[in-house]
Amino acid sequence: MPKDKVQKPRRPRAETPKGFRDYFGAEVLAREAMLDRITEVYRLHGFDPLESSAVETVEALGKFLPDVDRPNEGVFAWQDEDETWLALRYDLTAPLARVYAQHRLNLPTPYRRYAVGPVWRNEKPGPGRFRQFYQCDADTVGSASPAADAEMAAMTADVLEAVGIPRGDYIVRINSRRVLNGVMEAAGIYSEADPDAHAHVRGIVLRAVDKLDRLGREGVRALLGEGRRDESGDFTRGAELPEEAAEIVLAFTDARREDTAATLARLRELVGPSATGRAGIDELEAIAGLLDAQGYGTERIVLDPSVVRGLGYYTGAVCEAELTFEILDEKGRPRQFGSVAGGGRYDDLVRRFTGETVPATGVSIGVDRLLAALAAKGRSATALAGPVIVTVMDRHRLPDYQAMATELRRAGIRAELFLGGGNMARQLKYADRRAAPVAVIEGGNERERGVVQLKDLALGARLAADIDTHDEWKSQPAQVEVPRARLVEEVRAMLARGGR
Repeated sequence: MPKDKVQKPRRPRAETPKGFRDYFGAEVLAREAMLDRITEVYRLHGFDPLESSAVETVEALGKFLPDVDRPNEGVFAWQDEDETWLALRYDLTAPLARVYAQHRLNLPTPYRRYAVGPVWRNEKPGPGRFRQFYQCDADTVGSASPAADAEMAAMTADVLEAVGIPRGDYIVRINSRRVLNGVMEAAGIYSEADPDAHAHVRGIVLRAVDKLDRLGREGVRALLGEGRRDESGDFTRGAELPEEAAEIVLAFTDARREDTAATLARLRELVGPSATGRAGIDELEAIAGLLDAQGYGTERIVLDPSVVRGLGYYTGAVCEAELTFEILDEKGRPRQFGSVAGGGRYDDLVRRFTGETVPATGVSIGVDRLLAALAAKGRSATALAGPVIVTVMDRHRLPDYQAMATELRRAGIRAELFLGGGNMARQLKYADRRAAPVAVIEGGNERERGVVQLKDLALGARLAADIDTHDEWKSQPAQVEVPRARLVEEVRAMLARGGR
């Protein structure tokens, strides 16, 4: 092949994989601040932190994700050298079941833990829907008390208010899978004597009801029947329930009434003689009473039979937190923001490892969703100031400038020595991009007189691109000359005046 025809190796494209994104300084700091507020609520309730592996065996994770049409049941999985299938965790609950089963002899009962970290789902990405996202969970393992379920709903409300969502802009909705099982028993697709029968059909029903807020009643009806074709032309096969059975399920989603007592009465009508359904209603009644005793009224937490949660491991009470304020979608149309947290009881998850039923309940906060919600309402925290920038006037005096930065750091002031090249204008442009609150300037003249120049960049409103000389910079407003020996005190005072 002629030399001029030899193909050069193709350079990799600098782009994130589909469904993933990068997070930069201010975004990471905002998430850290939010996580601090969330975990403080958890700690106040007596929960301890746990950090578990991001990788689990596929067998340990189980097949509980609702998106069963995706490869590997919605997880990112691969085969290890010993032919064991491994996967990135899809939530923080399934790993907790493994941890508790493995270390239960050394853990207190009940075991109360919170966990923070990224999770991964092999799902179809969409606007605002990513394949990697952060969760912040709290769980109680080893308690069957309805008080444990009530605590999860109460903590969810407390968390939302702690991060800046006021009352009136959210609602926590609670329900019970047992009640839904009772309804499905009435519809002929559940039997307590043979709970595995019709499991596939029930899974379709659960996923259909879980999409009620997005698809509406008629969309759910289609999924309970033959199926539904979406706007893109994709067809989702339905549960193929008889019309009478579908109406029973739809009646369940419409069972919410004007108050808790009326809703419970309507649910009792729907479950009929089902012992499972009646047990679920008694459970909801106890939870509602506990919440009412703590002052969590229906303006914060409400009983809502339309809540089912999509994950397949829930066995009892479930809850979901929804933001009720309106935002504009990508087409400029108003819509409610939707769900930002959820959880429930999963009494059978640990049993997969031990063979013994271990009661457990928990809640998971969607941190990235909450951050997006606050940003949509203009309630996100103001951008944190960058570091104080120590500029470099004379390259041969780098040790002197480094000493200034070190002094500031040792005093607890975030500081950075400019390590790029270029004139003063370039250094100040850099300080602007870094959101630096103060620039420290010391030329040869200042050095001889034992002083430094401090520029309050926040007061300077702009950094002129055409400033090339030290004298021009000194003439700008918000710049003061201070003794070199008082560098730390004067910088601290300047920061304090700006509320930084």
